[in-house]
Amino acid sequence: MALYRRLASQPSPQDRGYEAVGSTDAANDDSGDRPKPDGEEESVLRGIRVMLLALPAICDICGTTLMNAGLLLVAASIYQMTRGALVLFVGLFSVMFLRRRLHLFQWLSLVGVVLGVAVVGLAGAIWPDEKQVSRSSINSVIDEVSEGGLSDAARAIIGVLLIAGAQIFTATQFVLEEWMLENSTIAPIKVVGWEGIFGFSVTLAVMIIMHLLVGRTEAGRYGPFDMVEGLRQLCQPKIWVSSILIMISIGGFNFFGLSVTRSVSATSRSTIDTCRTLFIWIVSLGLGWESFKFLQIVGFALLVYSTFVFNGIVQPPLDSLRVEGEVEELLPEEPIEHQ
Repeated sequence: MALYRRLASQPSPQDRGYEAVGSTDAANDDSGDRPKPDGEEESVLRGIRVMLLALPAICDICGTTLMNAGLLLVAASIYQMTRGALVLFVGLFSVMFLRRRLHLFQWLSLVGVVLGVAVVGLAGAIWPDEKQVSRSSINSVIDEVSEGGLSDAARAIIGVLLIAGAQIFTATQFVLEEWMLENSTIAPIKVVGWEGIFGFSVTLAVMIIMHLLVGRTEAGRYGPFDMVEGLRQLCQPKIWVSSILIMISIGGFNFFGLSVTRSVSATSRSTIDTCRTLFIWIVSLGLGWESFKFLQIVGFALLVYSTFVFNGIVQPPLDSLRVEGEVEELLPEEPIEHQ
């Protein structure tokens, strides 16, 4: 927090004497670059309507739950690569709800993304890696399904479908946040705080309801909805230590992501994200969690190339598909500031 206050207290470029070309009128405006007050009429998140932020929070919960369930069935690298399907749903939802326009090469790129995810899933189905699944918590449910005759290939396919389907909720979250920020004056950091509050509240409410309905019954005891068993497991050193490390990792990821989002380009962000996926795959191979699959590399390469073409980082291979001028961003690369 001390670092955040130090960054936030730095003077703006206008305060240091910077004046953009052709912006004299804006510079003389009394409001400057300060956000508008939250009470103005055009804000869709004014007053009680701030509870609309519960919608993207719920989408985040649903998407995370499905992705974690899919991760239990596939290797970590396949999980990370399949998440690349996000651009497909963000593209479709942006056209449907945000009235964005996509060029022909972007539609073809979305087809390439689908094919890339399909090839990655096919690699996992043809050469499935055995998952070390313990008989505890939600893993026991997967064990029971597996004992019923579900093959490793079928589990890999189901895992890929769960992870790809989770991207629908994540894309919905992105589009909702984009629409709310465009039509309100609330600061993005407040959006993060409110979503955290609503996400925690919804999760706690669902946990209590499912414990009362299922967890305390004879059939649900020691299952995924048994809160008493969950609290007992949290008291184990390995669980709470790993939970704290995960929170630090996610917090650091979000903080540094917000800190550098103004200073790096779309090419740098896409390259960093690609390197993250490759790093996960290399670590998984080194730890023996999965085996090398050449088809997986082909699918990942197709996925990355299609994503780069979609974002305008790489030019389409055919001259007829190229467009003059700069391609409009699907979603803003920088946080929205209302001035």
